[in-house]
Amino acid sequence: MKQFGRILVVDDNVDILTSARLLLKKHYSLIKTTDDPHQIEELIAQFEFDVILLDMNFTQDAISGQEGFSWLKTILTIDPSIVVIMMTAYADIKLAVDAIKAGASDFITKPWQNDEILASMAAAFQHSKSKKTVDVLTRKTQGLSQAMLGNNQPFIGQSDVMTQVFNTIEKAAKTDANILITGESGTGKELVARAIHQASLRADKTLINVDMGAISESLFESELFGHKKGAFTDAKSDRIGRFELAKGGSLFLDELANLPISQQAKLLTALQNREITPVGSMKSISIDIRLISATNDNLNEAVKNGRFRQDLLYRINTIEIRLPPLRERKEDIPLLINHYLKHFCQKYNRKLIINASDRQRLSRYQWPGNVRELCHTIERAVILTDGDILDISSIITLPLKSDSPQQESAQTTFNLDKVEQLTIANALDHFKGNVSKAAKALGLTRGALYRRLEKYDL
Repeated sequence: MKQFGRILVVDDNVDILTSARLLLKKHYSLIKTTDDPHQIEELIAQFEFDVILLDMNFTQDAISGQEGFSWLKTILTIDPSIVVIMMTAYADIKLAVDAIKAGASDFITKPWQNDEILASMAAAFQHSKSKKTVDVLTRKTQGLSQAMLGNNQPFIGQSDVMTQVFNTIEKAAKTDANILITGESGTGKELVARAIHQASLRADKTLINVDMGAISESLFESELFGHKKGAFTDAKSDRIGRFELAKGGSLFLDELANLPISQQAKLLTALQNREITPVGSMKSISIDIRLISATNDNLNEAVKNGRFRQDLLYRINTIEIRLPPLRERKEDIPLLINHYLKHFCQKYNRKLIINASDRQRLSRYQWPGNVRELCHTIERAVILTDGDILDISSIITLPLKSDSPQQESAQTTFNLDKVEQLTIANALDHFKGNVSKAAKALGLTRGALYRRLEKYDL
């Protein structure tokens, strides 16, 4: 019974091609032959072969096999999943070893025994199936990783402090140095971790995220290092730990300060030795990960208070990246407002604009929840707004006065433009951004007020 399989035989001897075709067509669904290796690329594109039986010498009197090595390299460059069996009438042990090293799966001599070539072909198809399975899993892993990373959460900022952050990320990402990201909740520590991974040499591998605050102390070793079946009561099967899952990629330990002091030594040992031992196993596993950690805690204070090991802190923060709170980079707020307004308008199929006064009010707000709070605020406003202008009054209460202690009041300045600007700003604050009511109170038309809003960039 024939099995599904696409085979290409490449040899300059027509008798060899005929013999191979007659033998193999009894067992496989598609057999193609050619005496011209220059047709290989075109044939691969047309038929997507699983296995190629490739001669090593095509030039008359050539016996070195170098032609075959050259075409082998071409085939594997075109499609690494193709399995290649090399064949030659001038075989020796060294040539066979060199062929395997170059990427061939097997090496046979001509003339062959039918049983020999059928056995070699059967093994080649098993190899092909394995390579294709690995390729599919790799693509799925990369796709999952990309989906986890997301494309709609860019890291935005043009302030001086954020420019410094971007510069540090760019320099650090190209290395395998351990990185510690610090900052208040909502400042975007996970986005920094993703940006580092995407800019690193490990970008084609997986980024594994571990929330240390969500792991109980009893399950710490199982989650990070894995376990063997029967290692404890609920261990009904083997489990791969996060370190092993992140092999070749990056491991992001979020909220690291939540790790109990009793478990910190185990993490330190794993990082120092570059190996882990699953619970219930006697065999160590080498780890190849890039470590990125994050916390909103002050680890130096935690060290002083005995809550965090100093040697572990030294190990994880080869490079430290501090993310400033939003109140320290207010010039970035308009950029963030524009981004999230556009994003959520697309998400909810809305067409909204934000007036200048509301933009100013949002820019003066302290944002204790940082970028996360701003994001959720804009989303709620987009959902709840009835008209075409974003209504923020129903979802957030902003302070009436500027946060700057240097702000002048209308009573302490005699500059007419400044007095007008402050008066308009106070009117907008008083009426919670309602332009119609503010214009009426100021004795202006809406059009006149809008012109002044543009003039003073309010």
